[in-house]
Amino acid sequence: MIKYLLCWIATLAIAFVAGKLMAKIKMPSILGWLIAGMLLGPHAIGLMPQELMHTGWYKTVIMWMQCAFGVMLGTELIWKKLKNYGKALVATTLTQSLGTFAIVTLAFGLIFTFWDIPVYLAFVFGGIALATAPAPALSIVNEFRAKGPVTDTLLPMTVLDDVVGIVVFFTVNSLVARQVSGGVVPLYMIPVMIFLPIVIGAAVGFPTGLLLKKFDHRKAPTLVVLLSGITITMLLGWTINTFLLSGITLNYMLMGVSFAAVFSNIVTAERLKEISDYFSPILGISLLAAIVDLGAPLNYHLILGAGIYTFVYILARAFGKYFGAMFGAKITHMPDTVQKYLGLTLLPHSGVSLVFTGIICSTLSSAPQLAQIVQGTIAAAAVINEVIAVIAAKKGFELAGEIQK
Repeated sequence: MIKYLLCWIATLAIAFVAGKLMAKIKMPSILGWLIAGMLLGPHAIGLMPQELMHTGWYKTVIMWMQCAFGVMLGTELIWKKLKNYGKALVATTLTQSLGTFAIVTLAFGLIFTFWDIPVYLAFVFGGIALATAPAPALSIVNEFRAKGPVTDTLLPMTVLDDVVGIVVFFTVNSLVARQVSGGVVPLYMIPVMIFLPIVIGAAVGFPTGLLLKKFDHRKAPTLVVLLSGITITMLLGWTINTFLLSGITLNYMLMGVSFAAVFSNIVTAERLKEISDYFSPILGISLLAAIVDLGAPLNYHLILGAGIYTFVYILARAFGKYFGAMFGAKITHMPDTVQKYLGLTLLPHSGVSLVFTGIICSTLSSAPQLAQIVQGTIAAAAVINEVIAVIAAKKGFELAGEIQK
């Protein structure tokens, strides 16, 4: 155990440095983490071997960190903000999200029909594709002090986009789980797989929110309450999953999202910012570990061999995001710059796609050949698309005239 623990710590340290190097050349740190995970994983250098990733303590730590990563999304789901965004924003979010899902699913559905691959895998790619990673675009907004209609639309849309993405993806994941199990999973279990993690997170999030209200401006008690809440959420989910739902995998990230969404709507905005600041270093480590965990099992041979799928995925997703956003903005009479350039700012994708890929590949564990198609395609797309997307997002703000000179 000590040997594997040291190997894991060394892998995370190298990945952290790789992320810093990526930041130096104005690329997202997450790309460095992914590449380091792939290079140090069992299919390359092997500093992080397969035996390590199969140990019980490692799986438990990753489950906890997936739950902690979900907290990042949950703290953005503030009801007062969501209900004030307006019909235009909601409509545009739906057209670009569901439009992307439809376009990517259709493109892969046609390919898989001719290549004798199960068509339900096309819905997997559609479910992964519709979500947007907010961090790259938001970093551009902060770095260049972007202001204007596109910026004002993008910021709340990333939150709503995550909501739609989570609902659609986990619905697809549940349907695929039933498909690959040969019908063993009863139909009634599909909503259970979607909503049970939400109920678990909410059940812990409510008392956690009440406790967090009592410890304003006190870092140590705040972190104790928050970390205890995450741990209880993870353990409760693991217990139910292990002893009551054998053979079905619940999602720990969704538990974290629900947990954080509940306590975030109990505390004040100022208190929530304080909690987020306290939690930020732990969140950074959790995200780093989660992405390295996704990168490590990826076989670079699969990436090199998935060219056509990667090409189709990137183009179909970009088409759906850009024209879906344009269509929604046009029918709701949003400003001209939003109609033309919002889609460009929605292209970043890597963090969300890799997290979703890890979940769906776990679901497809009984069909490893299909899991390999998904892993290879999304891994290559995560690297290629993110480089293109960051450049495109910055260009979108420039064309909209919202980059401050």
